[in-house]
Amino acid sequence: MSSDSKSVLITGAGHGIGKATAQLMAARGWSVGVNDLKPEFAEEAVAAITAAGGHAFPVVQNVSTYEGIEAAINTVVAETGRLDGLVNNAAWVRYQAIPEIMPETVERMLAVGFTGVIWATQLAAAAMDETRGGAIVNVASAAGFRSAPRSMVYSGIKAGVMGMTRASAVELGPRGIRVNAVAPSAVPTEGTAKHRSAERDAKRIADTPLGRLGTVEDIARAIGYLLGEESDFITGQVLSADGGIGIAIT
Repeated sequence: MSSDSKSVLITGAGHGIGKATAQLMAARGWSVGVNDLKPEFAEEAVAAITAAGGHAFPVVQNVSTYEGIEAAINTVVAETGRLDGLVNNAAWVRYQAIPEIMPETVERMLAVGFTGVIWATQLAAAAMDETRGGAIVNVASAAGFRSAPRSMVYSGIKAGVMGMTRASAVELGPRGIRVNAVAPSAVPTEGTAKHRSAERDAKRIADTPLGRLGTVEDIARAIGYLLGEESDFITGQVLSADGGIGIAIT
């Protein structure tokens, strides 16, 4: 790793969108901290990146806690000597009708997807160099704009992430830290498989102007754009990566 290589922490990067983003950023020459709660997922992702010639290392921490996020960021700084990027991708999702919502479900979803983003933003900003600045990308969702049944908690959290994105972009901009979000529509991953069906996928494809579901690589490229220098004058924005479904009348 050269002394001017950029580094990024990607939470929930053991599979899905996080893993695809880790592979993309490593291919672009970034050093990648691959976070996952399960060591085997983090190590498998790191092994794939290393085999492809990239630089990555596992960051096995629970990023739903302040202490876990602090340890994750410290690991990246200790490994690379710097922190240039953060991708808040980790999520724990359950869909429940309003009468079925349980306190423990709300608490865990909030810890991973909402308060975890607050602490990660706070601690990453503190670790980013005052001169170089940095970039933070939050993974929101199309559900923050339009919702399906049984998604009150999830939609509320993702809408909140969008609000936090805008607020933190205003506050951190003077330090050269950009904060943006990506809002994917339905993307087939290991984690979303249990919430999908062939019938539901067919309906989404039919409603999407581009005529297909998104892929993890599609979303990784959107995240990579917001992390990179091509978007140096973009902050506080939510980039919809949804194939146009959010603007289509069905």
